[in-house]
Amino acid sequence: MLNIGARIVSTSRVRAIQATRSYATKEAAPVTLKNHKYTVHATAAGQGRKGEVNSFDETPFSLHLAMPKAMGGKGDGTNPEQLFAMGYASCFLGALQMMAGKTGKKDAARNAVIHTTVHLGEAEGLGGFGLAVDIKVEGVEDEELIKAGHEACPYSRALTHGAVVNVSKA
Repeated sequence: MLNIGARIVSTSRVRAIQATRSYATKEAAPVTLKNHKYTVHATAAGQGRKGEVNSFDETPFSLHLAMPKAMGGKGDGTNPEQLFAMGYASCFLGALQMMAGKTGKKDAARNAVIHTTVHLGEAEGLGGFGLAVDIKVEGVEDEELIKAGHEACPYSRALTHGAVVNVSKA
């Protein structure tokens, strides 16, 4: 589990938190880029979570978005949290395998499967919504390798350290 919060709800939650390792680093300086190796462009239009998203890169694609049933929607399309969970899982797997190769432990990550769970809920102290992410690494026993994968993953870095986000009028 990443960045485990201090709010404790029950003793079973305490045990779950104690059994889970957090690989967040103590220093959290925003990640800045020296250069851009790859850039993707996307748009969202329509009714937000009930609209359309489009990606305009080497392999353009479009998706219809829908509110999940748990939030009062029909659940008849993709939602942003699904996209985030899939992107994070694939990015983490790539970072884990990269670090396995760099440390001479390629076989240790050969059968790795990354399970991500993205939670959307009310953000404490901020109002509105926030995200929490749980990551489980299947098929890898080496804790140091998992930590190295987390530290190398761009999604993990953005969530742990923050990322530069520029917002402007188009």
